[in-house]
Amino acid sequence: MPKLTKLLLLCLITSAALLAQDAPRTIHVFVPLADNQHQGIVPVPARLGNGDDALHNLFWGAGYGVKTFFTRSSDWELLPPQPNPKPEILERCVFKHRTQDVFLVADAYQGSKISQAVIDFLQAAAGAHPELVTVKFGSRQVSFHAGGGADLVAYTGHDGLMDFDLSSYPQWIGPNRREAIILACISKSYFAAPLRASGAQPLLWSTGLMAAETYTLKSAIDGWVLREDGQQIRERAATAYHQYQKCSLSAARRLLVSGW
Repeated sequence: MPKLTKLLLLCLITSAALLAQDAPRTIHVFVPLADNQHQGIVPVPARLGNGDDALHNLFWGAGYGVKTFFTRSSDWELLPPQPNPKPEILERCVFKHRTQDVFLVADAYQGSKISQAVIDFLQAAAGAHPELVTVKFGSRQVSFHAGGGADLVAYTGHDGLMDFDLSSYPQWIGPNRREAIILACISKSYFAAPLRASGAQPLLWSTGLMAAETYTLKSAIDGWVLREDGQQIRERAATAYHQYQKCSLSAARRLLVSGW
């Protein structure tokens, strides 16, 4: 190979490596709104369980909902509103970590469309449908990939697979394998087969019934941002669940586990 060609090839490889290092890390959170009418949940007060009302919903706009909890956190900045990418998503929020180059996309799905939320989550876990998101904050404009292009995908809310079966599972596309958080009742049992098919690694999920409130998700993400391992992240999540739910720490550790 001529020296000039070798030099150009080396420059291209080096440039690609530098771009990869500079790319922000991304998280995509899928949130089906709690819905007393369309989901098999233990009924909650009507205002919290209206799957068409993101503003007051248990899993989104209430005090421990995803939007409210991350907005109130000193670790994250809520960026200007984004357009909804599809009709079943009632609201999309994008957050930027205040000290790390990490972006979080959270989508609130209409409660009656929970099956689509599950499918979209599993497709993202498999690497399907990477979505380019462009945001502005301060004087900067940044583009990054969500959906199947995210580094970490999370599902939080009612375990829809307790109510319905999927006819097929999204299959891993490659080349990268994502990590996944599934905070829903008995998610390790119900999501094991589809998550294996997706090729994603379970970073955190549950072995029993649980309150899918955002303090657990936020604590797990805190550890992921710091590049902690699965057991460290599990310990953070269990500690948060113990503190907010007033259960024993040992019970929280049994409930929340990492890996297969």
